[in-house]
Amino acid sequence: MEAPLAERIRPQQLEDYISQLHLVGPSGSLTQQISNGIVPSLIFWGPPGTGKTTLAQIIAQQSKRPFYILSAINSGVKDIREVIDKAKQTGGLFTARNPILFIDEIHRFSKSQQDSLLAAVEKGWVTLIGATTENPSFEVIPALLSRCQVYILNAFSKQDLEALLERAMKTDEILRTKKIKLKETEALLRLSGGDGRKLLNIFELVINASPESPVVITNEKVFSIVQQNTVLYDKTGEQHYDIVSAFIKSMRGSDPNGAVYWLARMIEGGEDVKFIARRMLILASEDIGNANPTALVIANNTFQAVSVIGNPESRIILSQCAVYLATSPKSNASYEAIGKAQQLVKQTGDLPVPLHLRNAPTKLMQELGYGDDYKYAHSYDNNFAEQEFLPDAIRNTPLYVPGNNARENSTREFLRNRWKDKYGY
Repeated sequence: MEAPLAERIRPQQLEDYISQLHLVGPSGSLTQQISNGIVPSLIFWGPPGTGKTTLAQIIAQQSKRPFYILSAINSGVKDIREVIDKAKQTGGLFTARNPILFIDEIHRFSKSQQDSLLAAVEKGWVTLIGATTENPSFEVIPALLSRCQVYILNAFSKQDLEALLERAMKTDEILRTKKIKLKETEALLRLSGGDGRKLLNIFELVINASPESPVVITNEKVFSIVQQNTVLYDKTGEQHYDIVSAFIKSMRGSDPNGAVYWLARMIEGGEDVKFIARRMLILASEDIGNANPTALVIANNTFQAVSVIGNPESRIILSQCAVYLATSPKSNASYEAIGKAQQLVKQTGDLPVPLHLRNAPTKLMQELGYGDDYKYAHSYDNNFAEQEFLPDAIRNTPLYVPGNNARENSTREFLRNRWKDKYGY
């Protein structure tokens, strides 16, 4: 079976590597280390298709080290230990052949899986290179992160992507046999989203779907062919976001059946369990809010649990949470309140804090009246004293309007008793 274009033209040496000049350019922070073959354990953090795997392979090749690769999607502790055992036999501390262990999507490893790497990294049995699309500060355990240098890879620029297309047409043995004219590239570049691998996948798809010669690449042709083949795109593409949208809207619409169906689609597609849990965490506040504050607690505990458990058991926890959120009463009142407040801030600017609400830590501030007439709520009946908490220019402006559900109806009654007609509750 023919390898994809992105694999066929994968650079084998640093001179052919496109982009990331801040790392591998003439004065890049990695250039000297690679040329000397003295490379510490690294974490490459960047969007998909920015050359993380390629750079790891080039480092291993130019430093003449054995290279082992694992994917966090389908590897467990047993796989890690097997690779480490092999690595211990082929190299060791202070030897030029200290093997490189590359782990793609390392953020998908659970804490226990990451823990299993510590001894090998600390004792120098392997040099670890991890690749992640997520912030390693949150996704990599501190003990492992402290033993690695983190390097950020940026999405490809327009110039990088255009250079990649030119390189493909000049160096790929298959494309060189075809007559290709790049009349327009805007659609290719837009659909790629700065992802070099996706750009090459789309480019190859368009060429293979065009029997005419020469193949003239136009924006209309690209959009037409891609729309007919959306199924070919992975979880970072448009279909990925459509499925996530369906999942969220099912829970927002109080349908647990739709929620678990779309959840299953994401799980079967290899979606990161922490990504799913993170989306539910957002929904718990945005769409349920104070109609059921426990939803946020459940969602947060779900995120913490799947971060520790990993696959395949995380599917059970995710399903429980999705059903709970779908069957909870809904309110977006807090979401709308912060939106109104931010819009008001943009419209009115930096309004002064009323004097009675200001802090008065110095004698001068006290003399200027800071804090005067402030009413300490706990000194009054029912722990409440009516006073103005907004700047004078926007006094009496309602921002939070309770939703129509049992809990927030009770909140509305509480506010009416406190504020009477001030905010229209």
